[in-house]
Amino acid sequence: QVQLVESGGGLVQPGGSLRLSCAASGNIVSINRMGWYRQASGKERELVATITSGGSTNYGDSVKGRFAISRDNTKKTVYLQMNSLKPEDTAVYYCNANVWLPGTSYLMEFWGKGTLVTVSS
Repeated sequence: QVQLVESGGGLVQPGGSLRLSCAASGNIVSINRMGWYRQASGKERELVATITSGGSTNYGDSVKGRFAISRDNTKKTVYLQMNSLKPEDTAVYYCNANVWLPGTSYLMEFWGKGTLVTVSS
C-alpha cells in the first residue's frame, strides 16, 4: 500500500553531523504531516521533528537548534539534518507520515522500519 523507506543512518562521532532521508511510495493522493521519531534502547519513542505540507515545523525540546527537518513534496521525501550530535541522540529513528489514500476521507498513518543512528567516539 504505502511504504516509507529511511536511509542515512550510521555511526558518527560526537559533534558530527548526519542527514536522514525518508521516501514515501505507493498509491498516495497527498501527504499531510511527515516527521521523525526516535526510540533509544529501553526508552519510549519520542518526537524528534514534524513538518506539514505547508512547511510548518515542530521540534522536540532535546533537538531544538541542532536538528532541521525539511521536505520535498514532489519527491514525497522528508529529510532530517542532524548537527552537533551527542551520544544521547543514539537511537533508532523512524519516519512517520499522515497520508490521504484514494477513495478515503480520512488520513492514514504510516511508519518506516527505522534507521539506527549511533553517536560514539
